[in-house]
Amino acid sequence: MNQVVIPIVVEGGGRERKRRQPKGRQVDPAALSEVRQLLGDAPRRRDLLIEHLHAIQDHFGQLATPHLAALAQEMRMAQTEVFEVASFYHHFDIVREDADGHIAAPQALTVRVCEGIACEMAGATSLLERLPALLGTDVRVLAAPCIGRCERAPAVLVGQHPVDAATPAAVQACVEAGTVRHDPEPYLSYDDYRAQGGYRLLQALEQGETDADALIAVMENSGLRGLGGAGFPTGRKWRIVRAEPAPRLMAVNIDEGEPGTFKDRVYLERDPHRFLEGMLVAARVTGVAAIYIYLRDEYAGCRAVLTEALAQLRAAPPVPGLPEIHLRRGAGAYICGEESAMIESIEGKRGMPRLRPPYVAQVGLFGRPTLEHNFETLYWVREIVERGPEWFAGQGRHGRKGLRSFSVSGRVRRPGVHLAPAGITVRELIDEYCGGMLDGHAFYGYLPGGASGGILPAAMGDVPLDFDTLQPHGCFIGSAAIVVLSDHDRAVDAARNLMHFFRDESCGQCTPCRVGTAKALDLIRQPAAAWDLAALADLSAVMRDASICGLGQAAPNPVDCVIRYFPHELAPVTAVAPVAQEGQP
Repeated sequence: MNQVVIPIVVEGGGRERKRRQPKGRQVDPAALSEVRQLLGDAPRRRDLLIEHLHAIQDHFGQLATPHLAALAQEMRMAQTEVFEVASFYHHFDIVREDADGHIAAPQALTVRVCEGIACEMAGATSLLERLPALLGTDVRVLAAPCIGRCERAPAVLVGQHPVDAATPAAVQACVEAGTVRHDPEPYLSYDDYRAQGGYRLLQALEQGETDADALIAVMENSGLRGLGGAGFPTGRKWRIVRAEPAPRLMAVNIDEGEPGTFKDRVYLERDPHRFLEGMLVAARVTGVAAIYIYLRDEYAGCRAVLTEALAQLRAAPPVPGLPEIHLRRGAGAYICGEESAMIESIEGKRGMPRLRPPYVAQVGLFGRPTLEHNFETLYWVREIVERGPEWFAGQGRHGRKGLRSFSVSGRVRRPGVHLAPAGITVRELIDEYCGGMLDGHAFYGYLPGGASGGILPAAMGDVPLDFDTLQPHGCFIGSAAIVVLSDHDRAVDAARNLMHFFRDESCGQCTPCRVGTAKALDLIRQPAAAWDLAALADLSAVMRDASICGLGQAAPNPVDCVIRYFPHELAPVTAVAPVAQEGQP
């Protein structure tokens, strides 16, 4: 390569100097060779940037700046574009050269301790304090946002291997054994799923035994709504997207990052093909040309399950002409659970929500009309069609219709995913499905919709749990994540945990959310009796009115609920005079 000589003219008649290379970071030939060898024949498309960043970090244990610069050149992108994407996501570890140009070797292992609300209640804080000294300097111990194992709190990831109900000794044993991968448990295989009638619905659609209009009508009559949190009617969504011009695309959201939510993971680990059939049926009905599945990075076991299930499906397709199916890997960003932020991430960008309109059904992935669905919504398609829409709509309590998969964690005897009638109350859920409260614990309060759904007291434990029933109380059901608090807990502490999460997970795009979450956290870290209620009310109003997406709009919910429903926790503590001991004046 010829040396580049750039003349530089110094003002004031000074002598001309010549720069021997362009400004900015230069691409190291050795790093470029390593990146090229690692990527092999993989396309260098922009939408694969995050996949390529994962490949580099998986191989080298980190993202060294020479490799990032080499990747930018290889993909014909500006280095700033690559750096800004890599630095946006929690799971990418960027390492820069020191003053001497050396790059530190990665630590041997990363241990992530979940600090989500359920794990904090179960002792995660103690784990974070004890593990660094126990595991030594070669192991990096990090506090992590919810990792989706709330029913097994406290949860820890050793590399990619989950340690459930973690103790210091269990984590140490896992580290010493070198168990860092997550090998999934047995699940319903492709052959077994087919033997149980799997993919018959897809075949009936292909062979003309049923048609798109009939299936849309079934979804509409069943009352199935989006189960990722927004609750948009499924049949109506199919009809809207089908009417848009081709080519149409599909994006499936399995970025289950809401603290308290783990239902998608549980279903996916057991029966992946039921989801895949529902996905393919929806794609056929709406005329989708390609499908993109976005799976959160914490779910390494689910990624192995889906990778194998998709390979089985491609090797022996139940019908001809399946659409292209792309499995994309998140990188640790709660905001990517928002549909437009997820689409930005699939396109290889920072996961920042888009302003709407236009809506993703009209202008979505790669600018095309896009059918966006949560995993669980698609999981129910086959069963609703086989049993009939009346079966699903006929479920429910207290005037509500349908079924809900409640992710229950906290102070109950049997946490887990409980399939129960829509409209069930939290008291009924605890007593009938969760085996009651833990011994020595009395029901005190609950989160009806994960971190963003608010906090209600036990006195309001008879409110039906469903879409539209909680809004009058300043809450919502969202993805049906129920976290149960007992008299051993305080709503103030829960609100602090949740606002810490929102501050860290704000994408930073809009000022009301970026500044509001940080300021609110500073205010509520004060002793509860000293909370500035007027300032918190102002922050809440601004965040709700001016934030771009649901994160900023819902982030004030926990604090507002504490002020509204738990005022006794904010009351000043009255000093009690010590009782005089015998022999004292």
